[in-house]
Amino acid sequence: METITSRTNPLCTHLRKLASSGSYRRERREFLCDSPKLLEEALAYGSRLQTVVCTEQAALPFVPAGVRLVAVPGDVMKSISPAQTPQGVLCVCKMPESALPERLTGRRYVVLDGVQDPGNVGTILRTADAFGADGVFLVNGCADLYNPKTVRATMGAIFRCPAWSCGLEEVLELLAGIPLYGAALRSDTTDVRTVDYSRCALAVGSEGRGLSQALLAACTKTLLIPMQPHCESLNAAVAAAVLLWEAARETI
Repeated sequence: METITSRTNPLCTHLRKLASSGSYRRERREFLCDSPKLLEEALAYGSRLQTVVCTEQAALPFVPAGVRLVAVPGDVMKSISPAQTPQGVLCVCKMPESALPERLTGRRYVVLDGVQDPGNVGTILRTADAFGADGVFLVNGCADLYNPKTVRATMGAIFRCPAWSCGLEEVLELLAGIPLYGAALRSDTTDVRTVDYSRCALAVGSEGRGLSQALLAACTKTLLIPMQPHCESLNAAVAAAVLLWEAARETI
């Protein structure tokens, strides 16, 4: 294991840029994970691990040969970690193949429409993984899938549940023949407890704007989550969790 003590070391600069710049992440095809949990998940699910950085006190799992191992003092870790309270371990992973599948063979998918909060996007990916969704599509300016806040919120689902950032038209073409249900109010809105989820895609929009008109127009039907009359809506991640639970309820 090598040791780095300078905050200006090229590796430290690289890590800070991975944490702060989406364009840099895409250019390098790498992303940053900032906890021991994420390192363990990356190792367990075969991510292409590039570098592990830790403080001297951190306990590391077995790391395969060929992965760069670096020890840093606490002040350097604070300077490179995107977390306010660093957990003593960072790792760099290669992004997986980002090309869309030629066709969809799974049972259920999620389409996120303009969900801009990284925590919500990450939580939805984690929930989709928990309830057996076959993939998540991010359209219309969603938060960066590889933002450290998004990655942290996935709690490792980033390594297990396929996800793609893409254009709406591409998604709609892929979804041809698959019922698309949107979380929104329309004349044909149906109670979420009465829908056939045997094969479908579930669309969730941002809290502020909801689903875009283009995506809403493509929906087979819209779904209503019953709630108290004085409540107008749910957090996007909570709404997605309700839909995904309903969709998986009979198969889990």
